[in-house]
Amino acid sequence: MRFLDANVFIYAYYKPKRELTEKEKQMKEHAKEIIRRINEGEEVITAVVHLSEVANILKRALSMEDLYSLLIGLFSMDSVKIVDVTSEDYFGAVELMSELKMDPNDCLAVSVMRCENINEIYSFDKGFDGVAGIIRIMK
Repeated sequence: MRFLDANVFIYAYYKPKRELTEKEKQMKEHAKEIIRRINEGEEVITAVVHLSEVANILKRALSMEDLYSLLIGLFSMDSVKIVDVTSEDYFGAVELMSELKMDPNDCLAVSVMRCENINEIYSFDKGFDGVAGIIRIMK
């Protein structure tokens, strides 16, 4: 099982107004491939906080109906485990910020991964490359 970072959805679904660079186009295709595998049953885990990130960004890129379908679809998939986060969990992530030099939601991903004994994350965020014991997967 791998952790699924919010930016995978953003790369897969967001439609920028400008022309994408070749690198961005490639990342978008990789993100779509990850989403395809998840839709076919690959098991992943994410946190409700990360889904909130997805919703906040994609609400400008998708219709409310499409955003609703995406989120409901994720909640209904047996292969997608969505973990709750307590205020204590988030506080722990905030405390990790100074150690990991990452934002709190990325630190939360690391914390969830550690609790779930997961060492791989689907993400385009290079910050995860510097975290001991974590392998970032981009395809």
